[in-house]
Amino acid sequence: MAKNLVIVESPSKGRTISRFLGSDFVVDSSYGHIRDLPRSKLGVDIENNFTPQYVIPLKARPVVKKLKAEAAKAAKTILATDEDREGESIAWHLKEALGLDDSQIERIAFHEITERAIKDALKHPHAIDVKLVDAQQARRILDRLVGYKLSPFLWSKIYRGLSAGRVQSVAVRLTVEREREIQQFKPQEYWSIEALLSKDERGKTKDENEFTATLAKIDGEALDKFAIKNKDEAEEISDALEGRAWRVAQVEKKAVSRNPAPPFTTSTLQQEAFRRLGFSAKQTMMVAQQLYEGVALGSEGSVGLISYMRTDSFNLSADAVREATAFLKKTLGNAYILPQPRGFATKTKGAQEAHEAIRPTDPWRTPESVEPFLDRRQFRLYDLIWRRFIATQMPQAIFDATTVDVIADPKSYTLNPKPSSYTFRATGQVMRFDGFLKIYPIKFSEMTLPDLVPQEELALRRIMPLQHFTQPPPRFSEATLVKTLEKYGIGRPSTYAPIISTIQDRKYVERHERRFLKPTETGFLVNDLLVEHFPEVVDVQFTAKMEEELDDIAAGKIEWQPVIKEFYEPFAKNLEAKYAEVKKHHTDEMTEEVCPQCGKPLVIKFGRFGKFMACSGFPECKYTKPLGENKKEPPQSLGMACPKCAEGEIVVRRTRNKGKVFYGCSRYPNCDWASWDDPRQAAATPSA
Repeated sequence: MAKNLVIVESPSKGRTISRFLGSDFVVDSSYGHIRDLPRSKLGVDIENNFTPQYVIPLKARPVVKKLKAEAAKAAKTILATDEDREGESIAWHLKEALGLDDSQIERIAFHEITERAIKDALKHPHAIDVKLVDAQQARRILDRLVGYKLSPFLWSKIYRGLSAGRVQSVAVRLTVEREREIQQFKPQEYWSIEALLSKDERGKTKDENEFTATLAKIDGEALDKFAIKNKDEAEEISDALEGRAWRVAQVEKKAVSRNPAPPFTTSTLQQEAFRRLGFSAKQTMMVAQQLYEGVALGSEGSVGLISYMRTDSFNLSADAVREATAFLKKTLGNAYILPQPRGFATKTKGAQEAHEAIRPTDPWRTPESVEPFLDRRQFRLYDLIWRRFIATQMPQAIFDATTVDVIADPKSYTLNPKPSSYTFRATGQVMRFDGFLKIYPIKFSEMTLPDLVPQEELALRRIMPLQHFTQPPPRFSEATLVKTLEKYGIGRPSTYAPIISTIQDRKYVERHERRFLKPTETGFLVNDLLVEHFPEVVDVQFTAKMEEELDDIAAGKIEWQPVIKEFYEPFAKNLEAKYAEVKKHHTDEMTEEVCPQCGKPLVIKFGRFGKFMACSGFPECKYTKPLGENKKEPPQSLGMACPKCAEGEIVVRRTRNKGKVFYGCSRYPNCDWASWDDPRQAAATPSA
């Protein structure tokens, strides 16, 4: 009897799913995408309504051959790829590459890889959603048109090896503009004045009696942050405060509550994993993928620990919430459960509300129970996801907050005019009930004030004028850049991590102080050229509008070809004009040093790795050396196009361990062509 073939993207996902299926099923993997646009040419027929020309990459051909054979003998083929646009696109490409028609396939989707979810999905198969495929296809074609057409322009006007991207260039622009804000920032001086006060109370220590209050009002008028502009003004006020009588004017006590944060989306998981764990966006998604696809839990076998990790929805299933509540009731008691489940409104533009937030597949599977089976990174990320989800169904944390206003009264009103009235304010808070903080701790400071009553007299210990300066806006970290992209509606859950990785791989930004992203000279150079000559390509609002149109394609509101046409026609016309209009950017600077190999002058050049020295006799002499902080010497170019991608150049590289010479593509890791043999010798050998 013929078996049913289930195709997923990865072997690990396949191993987990196979645990829940009987002997009537065979599970196999496509190992990711099996079709794509060709690397060696544009692959989009512009004259024929932007028809994509897909090919099966060389490494995918054995996989396709095997899957074809399995599909031919299967009772039916079930496409169980991920539930987002990319997963839908992979399912469609599988159908096309394997030569299957709609009667031979079923499409299933699920939020989590659990027995319940898989068996439920098998009961409710559906057709491939062509609208989602179209949206993904439109994104791929748009990105190909921008990258393939604009990158050679950068080569011709700056230097080879550069690239542009529809979304990546916007991300670079954000970092460049932020850096210029920092460079142009002028600190503003301002002062605050604090008073160390004390009440006399027997049986209390000095620390228990003392507290600090900050000047908040003068003559009943609230002070803004910059009210005290300089040292002279601060000293004038400090002098006026000497010899005054201090008394409590008002004491206000109230309960303040703090709600738990929503469950994780892709964006917020990347942000929090960076902030708490120090994970890059790429690292977060890699580990989350492992947790989603399944981890071997001893005799239990491979288990999917979290729901699908590419999502922009805060939705939670009723079953998951119910299990979380039951867990809390049993482990912490009734004080830590809610009378009604808590829900969260999704605010992200274009959010897929049918999806779920990122959560554990089983709330009873605590981080401690699975820790022996996870590596350190897997455990830390699972612990974060589990705690965040459980916290969503817990009560608020309650704090007792106290605000005290203190008046500095003059001891005598004989002076004329009447002296100013000064009001100082002190605040304190003490946690009354930890609520969700019991599971998901958040840093906060408790400040205890002495018991104070109105009109109570206080003793002044000292006046403390404090100088401050405004700070420039911080550089973006990976987390804050993702947050900003999401705020503007640029990119989607599946694209955040690749965008952040790409702009670093292309050397447009670099890590600064380990946490921050700082644009390189190359980043400035490329950004400025694009902003001046292709403003729409790097415009935040324009790019966000394109994302909205892709969402509309996915929703079936518009067709994808007109969207491509509307963008491409003016873009192509402008590009043609700029080739003639824009002059080549010359970056070479003459130096007084001479080449140690040929004796010609050395020049400072500008390349992918920043500034470096090179012989002015290039290409006859190929001597180079690093310059300044550029510790990594740029690979020596042979001036030959890469035989695989045709976009990069062949460069001389060395192995990490022994420094053995080999030859590779300058676009690595985007192109993986490499050879031990010198291609110059092969080119020089006459053909038979």
